[in-house]
This record gives sequence, C-alpha cells and structure tokens, in this order.
Amino acid sequence: MFTEAIEKILSDLCTPAQVRSVESGDGAQALWSALEDGGFLELLTPEAADGAGLALSALFPIFLAFGRHALPLPAAQSIAARALLRDCAQRVPAGRLTLAGSAHWQADGVLCVPRVAYGMLADFALVNLDGELLLLDCSQARRQPIGVHASQCATLHWPQDAVGAALGNNGEEVRRFSAAIHAATIAGAMERALDMTLEYCNDRVQFGKAIGKFQAVQHQLSVMAEQVAASRIAAELAFAGDLAVPALIPAAIAKARSSMAVPSVTATAHALFGAIGVTEELDLQLFTRRLHEWRLSEGSETYWNGIVGQAALARPNVCASEFVRLVTPPQLTQGAHA
Repeated sequence: MFTEAIEKILSDLCTPAQVRSVESGDGAQALWSALEDGGFLELLTPEAADGAGLALSALFPIFLAFGRHALPLPAAQSIAARALLRDCAQRVPAGRLTLAGSAHWQADGVLCVPRVAYGMLADFALVNLDGELLLLDCSQARRQPIGVHASQCATLHWPQDAVGAALGNNGEEVRRFSAAIHAATIAGAMERALDMTLEYCNDRVQFGKAIGKFQAVQHQLSVMAEQVAASRIAAELAFAGDLAVPALIPAAIAKARSSMAVPSVTATAHALFGAIGVTEELDLQLFTRRLHEWRLSEGSETYWNGIVGQAALARPNVCASEFVRLVTPPQLTQGAHA
C-alpha cells in the first residue's frame, strides 16, 4: 500500500525535469512536502507514536523506488534517522535529516564529516563519531561541495561549540543503515538505467534493424542485467529479518555487491547509447552520476569487502555459500528452502 502511494507521488512530482530543478537549487519543497505531509517519513515509527510501524523488510521496495526515480532528497535517510533516534530523549526535529557514518576531529578543533549524502540540502545530520550518536544542526556547519556537477553531496564542518553531547552509543548503526540505503537506491537506479538502455536498443535502428538484435549488443545487455539482478538480491538481503536496523554483514554484502556493479553497468549503458549517452540532455546521466556517487558513499566495495572478508576468515572451515547462509536472517533462509 505504502509503496504504491509513494510510487504515485514520485511519478507525479519526481520527474526528470523536477530532479534537474532541484539540482539547480529550486523546486525541492513541493516534493518534500508531499512526502512529509503524507506521513511517509514515519514509516518505521511505531504505531503507538503515530507512525506506520513497518518492518524493515517493507522498506526495501520503497528505497528501491527512491533510486529508480533518482529522488534528489534525503527521504530514505530521514526515515532511518527517526528509527535510529528511537531510544533517545531528544525530540526528532522537523525538516530534512541525513545520515553520516563517519566523522573525525581536525587538528584545529573542527568536526569534519566527509561526503555527507544530501549535505547541501539537509537541515540536520545524524552522525556516527567513533560509535557515539550525534544530532547536528546543518545550518551551523560550513558546507563544502564535493565538486561533482549538480551533486548534493557535501563535506560538512562544525565548530566544536556547535557539536554538543552525544545522544547515545549506537552511532555504528548509522553507518550500517546508510550503507543498506545506498545499496537499495543503487539497485533501483541501475534497474532504471537498464530499462532505459533496453528501450533505446529496441528503438535505435542501424543497418536495417534494431541494435538490440545484434548478438554483441545482446551479450552486453545480458551481462548488465546479471549485475543489476545480483545487486538487487544483495540489497534485499540487508533489509531481511526482524531487526530494527540492518545487521552488519548483510549490509556489508549489499553495499559491496551493489557498488561493485556500478562501473560495469554505467559503462555499458553509456557505450550502448553511443555519443548521445554523455549529453546532459539525456536522462541517463541523472542516474549514472548518482550511481558513481553512491558507490563511494559510506565506503566503496573495497571497504565493505574488507568487513565481509574479516568475518569470513573468522570461520576458516566454512565455505562461501555456507557463510552466506549463516549470516542470512533465518526467515529469508527458510523462505528460500520452502
């Protein structure tokens, strides 16, 4: 029910033209208000607190849709932030919340939070600082764009007197949730890029027939589809089970596998589109730019593969398939055997 309602809002208000408008600094409020006024930021909030009380698994198709529509706002992060603040006395502030899985103190006493997703647009950031949970007001931060065209990602710097006390010791949950969100949105954006590429290959005629009929092109599309499917399956794993926050190893597998697929999927899409594929006018770049950005957000595949590798090495007598079964939530494993 919620997925269909959100898909309708995104179809109406998150068109490529609207995404471009938000990227240029205008038009974000109508889309944000539609999500906020509809109560969609409270999907994980318990029903007793006037939320929807959804399970984590119910969020996956919603976050997938955010990626499929290139949503230029931190809606997924705001939903997660409300769940991460569940045990805090701090009242959840109104506005756009984002997540930052890492931060460090600089020598000059300034707190640096690198590559914050939607850091140019966020009102508040929920930050992991060495395991401590911080809620920071972005209006008090110096925002430094990362320099990529139209990106809303930014490195934020807070003076020491603007940081305040930690709200809890569950800061590491921020990194895990943020990694899982990026895996889901990567999977959604890659699905959209694949759909666009398939449509173009069926429409573009060369030597008297659609280029999608050529065996070499079909091979590239098949590899692209395999990467997209594998990424979606891995991302869904991070949201399986009955936990309130994605578990570490499923989230690590999801982020690593989806990030690994980005270079291949984006390169194939642009190659098959040919010269038009690199133009700003084509909607493809709305997704491939985000895919490259999300690949690096919260750590690339190198970082997360290291997490998975260490966990696998701790079980020296377990093969890879058995390792995945052991770290998979029981509900999903039982469903696979049913």
